[in-house]
Amino acid sequence: MKAIIHEGKAGRAGLSYGELEKHEPGAGEVRVKLKTAGLNHRDLFVLNRHKPEEPALVIGSDGAGIIDAVGKGVTDVKPGDEVIINPGLGWREKSDAPPAGFEIVGLPYHGTFAEYIIIPAENAAPKPAYLTWEEAGVLSLAALTAYRALFTRGKLQPGMKVFIPGIGGGVATFLMQFAKAAGATVYVASRSEEKCQRALELGADKALNSSEDWNGVLGGEKVDLVIESVGPATFNKSLEILRNGGTIVTFGSSTGDQLGLNLRSLFYAQQNLLGSTMGSAEEYHEMLQFIEKHQIRPVLDEALTLDQYEQAFDKIENAEQWGKIAFKISV
Repeated sequence: MKAIIHEGKAGRAGLSYGELEKHEPGAGEVRVKLKTAGLNHRDLFVLNRHKPEEPALVIGSDGAGIIDAVGKGVTDVKPGDEVIINPGLGWREKSDAPPAGFEIVGLPYHGTFAEYIIIPAENAAPKPAYLTWEEAGVLSLAALTAYRALFTRGKLQPGMKVFIPGIGGGVATFLMQFAKAAGATVYVASRSEEKCQRALELGADKALNSSEDWNGVLGGEKVDLVIESVGPATFNKSLEILRNGGTIVTFGSSTGDQLGLNLRSLFYAQQNLLGSTMGSAEEYHEMLQFIEKHQIRPVLDEALTLDQYEQAFDKIENAEQWGKIAFKISV
């Protein structure tokens, strides 16, 4: 099978487009002939987490396709079923944190940037019928991350004011769509004027430039909930516009992992600081019900073929995308 493979060298230097052997599913597993897959920031991080001395790895966490083989004991799905892949492995019920052994498709096990993938049968969910293949292929990881951060951790309620810095990325765009669908007022920020304008067109109530003094621009107005993924570049500015007793949820740190934090300001304001990552299978199915109810579609940047992976990685590495980048794998 054709695939995007990482081996031999750290980082992007170890990436290539080539061939690996196609395998048969084992007990409790299914093989999916992938039609589309989606690129995530995680795929960049994996290139350094996967070591040069380790066996060749197919990267990629998002995908959708048609089941073409099932292993022993599989009864819930069958060949010919159109499915979307839940990339979370081993986290079934909603809980405070993932259980021991939780993994994500694409490391340490083969991922979705290939013509075929073998996954546990329980990770193959029915493809939402209203989504195109490209939309289904880019949905799962970012939408699940957004759903848990917003609803399980952030406890979003209608009428709340939500602030999302770093708009334009996949998760941030889902956060905006989900929060609006749930009846919230949504403010966003980006260093790109074009992304701010697109966010307003997609439904954001206010868009701020990342270089501005947000507290000054908002005239002292505060928000109830901040969903942060940018990290040090925006974190303290986000805290400044969070109301006393409000909550900030962080699921990413694209500008670095180390942060200088004024603890006294945090505890005097009695603000809540929560971490979040991915979500359980229970939340995954809740998320699918939510998007079907509100007919939410992923925002697509562009669709490329697997052999155009360098172009795709350039775009996400430079944060030039608006929404999700898809790979077209089969017709």
